[in-house]
Amino acid sequence: MPVMVTVKRDEPFEKALRRFKKKYEKAGILKDVKKNSFYLKPTEDRRLRRAKAAKRARQTRPKY
Repeated sequence: MPVMVTVKRDEPFEKALRRFKKKYEKAGILKDVKKNSFYLKPTEDRRLRRAKAAKRARQTRPKY
């Protein structure tokens, strides 16, 4: 899905760039590029996913 931003007449470039960055981030393009930049073996992928899940669980656990 291409990300397109039309620059309006008399619109500052910085504002258009900001809109582009928001659309780019929302489309998940950078995340996909980073994910596919190198090959992960299935075992490594599972290990990383488990580690991320454990980290999320630790962060959401109440601190007493």
